[in-house]
Amino acid sequence: MQRKKPAKLVWTQAWRRLNKKGLTETLTKKRARRTNKVARAVVGISLDDIRKRAAQKPEFRTAQRDAALKEVKTRKTGTKGKAAKGQAGQAFKSKVPKTVKRAQKGGAQR
Repeated sequence: MQRKKPAKLVWTQAWRRLNKKGLTETLTKKRARRTNKVARAVVGISLDDIRKRAAQKPEFRTAQRDAALKEVKTRKTGTKGKAAKGQAGQAFKSKVPKTVKRAQKGGAQR
């Protein structure tokens, strides 16, 4: 008959060590640290401006957005009348896409 491993017998110290039994009075569970959110400035806006916008009421921001949309619409309707009159040949040129060179990630490596 073959011997059994001590780690497989429930009543042995080896099994208790392997399955973390009997350590409750000596060791307490480690508490995990929560990650903290850090606000950073973005290229177009500073950190103070971001905080100000976050503190604004949602109604105020929706009103601002609506006002900006109205302004854009009035500007578009104003330019449409002028564009239709004088620039019939320009419409064809504007459809041709511009070629834009973009930098690849990681810098220029050749």
